[in-house]
Amino acid sequence: MIPFSEFTLDNGLRVIVHEDPNVEIAVLDVLYDVGARDEHPQKTGFAHLFEHLMFGGSVNIPDYDEPLQMAGGENNAFTSNDITNYYVVLPASNIETAFWLESDRMLGLSFDPKVLDVQRKVVVEEFKQRYLNQPYGDAWLKFRPLAYKVHPYQWATIGKDPSHIEQATMDDVREFFYSHYIPNNAVLVVAGKVTAEQARRLATEWFGPIPSRPKKPRHLPQEPPQVHKQFLRTEAAVPANALYMAWHMPGRFDDQYYPAELLSDLLGRGESSRLYVELVKEKELFTSISAYVTGSIDPGLLVVSGRLKRGITPEQGEEAVQHIITDLLQKGITEKELTKVKNQMLMSLEFEEVEVLNRAINLAFASLSGDTGRVNWERNRYQQLTVHALQETAHRLLTEKNCSVMHYCSTSAA
Repeated sequence: MIPFSEFTLDNGLRVIVHEDPNVEIAVLDVLYDVGARDEHPQKTGFAHLFEHLMFGGSVNIPDYDEPLQMAGGENNAFTSNDITNYYVVLPASNIETAFWLESDRMLGLSFDPKVLDVQRKVVVEEFKQRYLNQPYGDAWLKFRPLAYKVHPYQWATIGKDPSHIEQATMDDVREFFYSHYIPNNAVLVVAGKVTAEQARRLATEWFGPIPSRPKKPRHLPQEPPQVHKQFLRTEAAVPANALYMAWHMPGRFDDQYYPAELLSDLLGRGESSRLYVELVKEKELFTSISAYVTGSIDPGLLVVSGRLKRGITPEQGEEAVQHIITDLLQKGITEKELTKVKNQMLMSLEFEEVEVLNRAINLAFASLSGDTGRVNWERNRYQQLTVHALQETAHRLLTEKNCSVMHYCSTSAA
């Protein structure tokens, strides 16, 4: 259970406070309700670019890291297709330093052309190193547009192509910033050794004067139901053949998300899962295989992916995976299996909440659902799931027409 209180400033900034007097640190987490899905199809990668730009100096603070380090703090950020999240962890006695730093970059960036030029090059180099020049690095660059035909989940957070970032202008950057990085499009979580009264005072003092601005309307094209199997074969000089399979499933805040997530765990979470036991340990067709859900806010994917042993074709791998799915659909799920994946999930949730930072991030994300309390009652949803619920979900989702398959073939494997 994560206790919290919340309020909203006049400029629209939502503030959540989680008091934990048992720690000596404080966390300031700022979630902006903008991700790769909010980008223009011809200007992708901007949310990720801003993850870098936001550390390049703001209106009154040319160097973000130096004053934070002097206060004994550390920071980082991450971007997804749905959100951009920045956080600061520092001694509780120095929490005002975090308010000063975060509020100033919400007020406005420095928009220094030199910073843009440097960060453009950094992001483009990251694109090349992690996605283009690394084995299997481009797998999701190819797989996303196979599974998604109209929704912007069809491109990865890094973007569609490095040229989109290379060609980004200062006007593009300003427009993206002032449309999304605004108080009425953000959630601020203050957690750790703080009080609600202290958090309200500091939030009002530092963030209150920042003016709200018109939010860019979110009119995302919704992915239509898939009516037939999607298939792609691609080749590259990778060590071994690989298989990617995905089925469309409900989004993160949908009630049907929970049985789908446990179904993925049952199929391929850990070395005791069905896929791993049969295809890695027993039949030795794969060297590794797993199943997971993308966890996106809009309808996402239940994914099975794995690397095949030398000499095993993707066709053989797909047939073997499909055999296990068919067996699950025909013979069903046991209570023992369900209990195991429930326990795994509940242990993960408990372990995650040990860190104050994780609690803060989870509170911020849950607030996007319209009910911050979701962070506390979700575990009951998992506990209440039945074998019937998982079986019904399996029959609804794991159909051939709802499946996208990519065979990633090695040109170097014998």
